Amino acid sequence: MANSQAPHPFIEYDAFLFDLDGTLLDTADDLGAALNAVLIRNKIKPVSSDVYRPAASNGAGALLEAGFKELWEAQPQSELIKQLVDEYAANIANHTHCFSGVESLLIALDQKKIKWGIMTNKPGFLTVPLVAAILALKNANVVISGDTLAEAKPSPLPLLHCAKLMAVKPNRCLYIGDAERDIQAGKAAGMHTATALWGYIPSIDEAYSWNADFNWQSPIDGFNHI
Repeated sequence: MANSQAPHPFIEYDAFLFDLDGTLLDTADDLGAALNAVLIRNKIKPVSSDVYRPAASNGAGALLEAGFKELWEAQPQSELIKQLVDEYAANIANHTHCFSGVESLLIALDQKKIKWGIMTNKPGFLTVPLVAAILALKNANVVISGDTLAEAKPSPLPLLHCAKLMAVKPNRCLYIGDAERDIQAGKAAGMHTATALWGYIPSIDEAYSWNADFNWQSPIDGFNHI
C-alpha cells in the first residue's frame, strides 16, 4: 500500500478545487432515498446504505444498477434514470451535509484569502440548488458542473476553466476528489491532486493505485497546504 503521506508535504497553493459528492458533501443518503423510492415503485426491495453508498459518486445509472442488480440490463433504463433524477431533484438536501472537517477547512481558506471552488460532474440543474442549500459553500469562487462545458471529468477542460475563472495558474491549484476520474482530470490539467479517502472510494487499495500526490484521511489534512 502506498504511503498516505504526501510526497510534497510543504507545498502551499493559490487555489483549492473540490469535487462535490463524496468530497465536500455526503449526499449518499439523499441519493439512496431517491434510489429506494424508484425501487419500491417498481416492486423491487429497497437497499441499505452499504449498497448505494459506494455507487453514490458514479451517477444515476450506477445507483440503479446497484439497486436492480442482475435485473438492471432488462430494465427501461432511460425511464428509470429520469425517475431517479426527478425524485432526487425534489428532495435534494434532506439529509445531505458537509463531511466532518470540510467546514473548518473552507473557513481557513477564506481566512487566508486562498481561493476555492467546486468542479463536479453533477449536472447544473442539480448542482446549483444543492450548493445553494449548504451554507458552508456560499463563498465558493467558482462552481462548475458536468454540463457547463462540452466535456466533463476525466477531461481536464473543466478544471482548466476553473483555474482561468479564478485567475490562477493550474500548477498552483490542488484538486481534491474521491474518484479515479477526479485524479485523472487533475493530473491532465497540470494540477496537484489529493484523494478524499473519506468519500465514496471503492477501496483504500484502489484509491492508492490512482497515484494522487496526496491521500487525505480527513479534510483537516488540507491545513498542511494553507
